[in-house]
Amino acid sequence: MQIQPDNIDYDQSSKAIEALKRVIDPELFVNIIDLGLVYNIDLSHPDTIEVKMTLSTPHCPLGEAITNGVENVLQDQFPDRKAMVTLVWDPQWSLEMITESGRQQLGID
Repeated sequence: MQIQPDNIDYDQSSKAIEALKRVIDPELFVNIIDLGLVYNIDLSHPDTIEVKMTLSTPHCPLGEAITNGVENVLQDQFPDRKAMVTLVWDPQWSLEMITESGRQQLGID
């Protein structure tokens, strides 16, 4: 996962990551950070926070619930910024993107 810009505000970045950990994939019951679904968090614009992410499948039936969850938790944590989510499919999500914590939660060795 990347966080932009080069002059990163680590407090704001940590705040964004912790907020996104509250968004749980309703099918896998693991947060989107540990699933590796978030590719980029852009905090470089003072009025917006942009998240580039993917879903486990392009036709995920709960994709809208997940992206709405992202917008909601970021809006709560950053009320002075507009939260924007961009779904991307490249790179394609795979099991290798899951963090060690996510693997433990899913029972993957």
